[in-house]
Amino acid sequence: QVQLVESGGGLVQAGGSLRLSCAASGSVFSDNVLAWYRRAPGKQRELVARITRGGMTIYAGSARGRFTISRDNAKNTVYLQMNSLKPEETAVYYCNCLRGGDEYWGQGTQVTVSS
Repeated sequence: QVQLVESGGGLVQAGGSLRLSCAASGSVFSDNVLAWYRRAPGKQRELVARITRGGMTIYAGSARGRFTISRDNAKNTVYLQMNSLKPEETAVYYCNCLRGGDEYWGQGTQVTVSS
């Protein structure tokens, strides 16, 4: 089992920045892929960014150039730096871990961007 705990959400004005963190604990082996997803009100959950243990990254088109995903393998922590936030990016942001054939989710952290 892997436990994921997100932090760093909150209220920010449009154009502002937030940094989300997700700490993984439990059976966290070295070979895993960590990611951030979000679910906006009335919409489906969508991928924001993903990072492998080796640092390879993938971004959703809307996040590319404004968001940065990173990880600290020693701390089993993944981060999402979000800049130039937009009101439509108001959502619950979830941390995700893929380890072998298993998938784990955090409880989510609310990000609200005011206009």
